[in-house]
Amino acid sequence: MQTRSHRTRQALVRAMAELVADGPPADAGLVNVCERAGVSRGALYHHFASTAMLAAAVYEEAHRRIVVLMDEAFSRESAEALRTFLVALGESLRTDPLVRAGMKLAGDGTFRSPRLRDQMLAMLHERLVLSGRRTAFPGEDLADLAVLLAAGVESQGRSDPKWWEGHSVDRLWPVLQALFESGEAAEGRAAGRTGPSVPAPGGSGWPSVR
Repeated sequence: MQTRSHRTRQALVRAMAELVADGPPADAGLVNVCERAGVSRGALYHHFASTAMLAAAVYEEAHRRIVVLMDEAFSRESAEALRTFLVALGESLRTDPLVRAGMKLAGDGTFRSPRLRDQMLAMLHERLVLSGRRTAFPGEDLADLAVLLAAGVESQGRSDPKWWEGHSVDRLWPVLQALFESGEAAEGRAAGRTGPSVPAPGGSGWPSVR
């Protein structure tokens, strides 16, 4: 059972996340946070020395959730790993204000760079570059493309939430998957061997980190 103190802390983190997620930084001030959380200023200072430290707690939890999404998506060798991550990222951004807020924050709770958004893109790039499988195009180039896709999902959804819906990624994925398939498949087609131009789900493709 959660203690009253734990519930108060959660309420403060949630309130800060909701204010930061879709509004300007000025909205996430002391008075607004306490009012939304339904607590006193004293209760806030009992848990956090400042609103910046409270925002840092939002960042920390959002970072943890993004890492979990990435670990789950890349936990197996599958051509669907990148698609799975992009769909899960969009769903989290659509439904979870804590993740939306975290994307705008740096680790110290400020709005300076590098923000969680920047760090997420760097983590994704690293996972793809460290992959050991050959692909039809240089790994660095495909990792850069994946970063552009993830950045697009995050930023476009803020002005048009449909980009955070899974069907938007699924609609484009057959085109993108052809770029991320294995080098062996591309070489086979170049040599005149027949085969599907787009690998079936679960087939060889962009692998997970080993």
